[in-house]
Amino acid sequence: MLTVDYERLDLRPAMVILDMGCGAGRHAFESFRKGAKVIALDYSFDELAGVRDLFWAMHETNEVTPDHQAQAVRGDALCLPFADNTFDRIIASEVMEHLTNDAGAMAELTRVLKPGGVMAVTVPAWLPEKICWQLSAEYHAPLSEGGHVRIYTEEQLRHRMTEAGIVPTGSHRAHALHSPYWWLRCAIGPTNDTHPLVKAYHQVLVWDIVKAPFATRFTEKLLNPIIGKSVVVYATKPHPVTPPVTTARKSAAMNGAAPTNGLVKKTAARKPVAKKSPAKRSASVVG
Repeated sequence: MLTVDYERLDLRPAMVILDMGCGAGRHAFESFRKGAKVIALDYSFDELAGVRDLFWAMHETNEVTPDHQAQAVRGDALCLPFADNTFDRIIASEVMEHLTNDAGAMAELTRVLKPGGVMAVTVPAWLPEKICWQLSAEYHAPLSEGGHVRIYTEEQLRHRMTEAGIVPTGSHRAHALHSPYWWLRCAIGPTNDTHPLVKAYHQVLVWDIVKAPFATRFTEKLLNPIIGKSVVVYATKPHPVTPPVTTARKSAAMNGAAPTNGLVKKTAARKPVAKKSPAKRSASVVG
């Protein structure tokens, strides 16, 4: 079940993509199939073990070719273990609503995205999420350990992106058929997954995901703009702006001197000073 639209993401073979907060790895696996170089990152060792094993299984069953590359990496969203401008594409699906410092996480994602790169961020949409919060306090933090800490509007998510220095573009909603399921679970009890109604609805969702029948696909497409459970916003990192080269600056560069903007500071002549041997310095390497 994918939330991100890969046509909008424009992921191409050999691109380097980060699936931040990959969870069970659904977007990481799809990116792997498409030939991207995948880094699936999560804070949970348990989740990453399953993701790593499935990457290996996809190789073993020839679902991907031997040249496809993927890694499962443990990391913190607030201190990503990657250099600046590393990734062509980034997906952060259903992660930001769990983070207290979502601005810090967005800044980190922006830092590791290449100029011209595209990021897709998905969060629970405002209306379906608001209903869940009203139906059950156990659905969200603080009663739900690791649960959702905020409800986003699309405008708030776009503002977070703009603050971090990326430019929001298109958006869409997804998974409308999942909203009533979560409303039902919140009404009965978020942890009660054995109730007959919950089990029956879950079976319908699994059938829809596996078989993708026209009736449910068409119904969800109609309902997505209204009750889509997730909202997806895409954004691009702009290229650095190069300052224009003025005549004075160009002339100074050609002569190997720093530009003076027409101002020349006179300095008094100094007596020659005998050169001294440089002091010995100790060096250390941080590894």
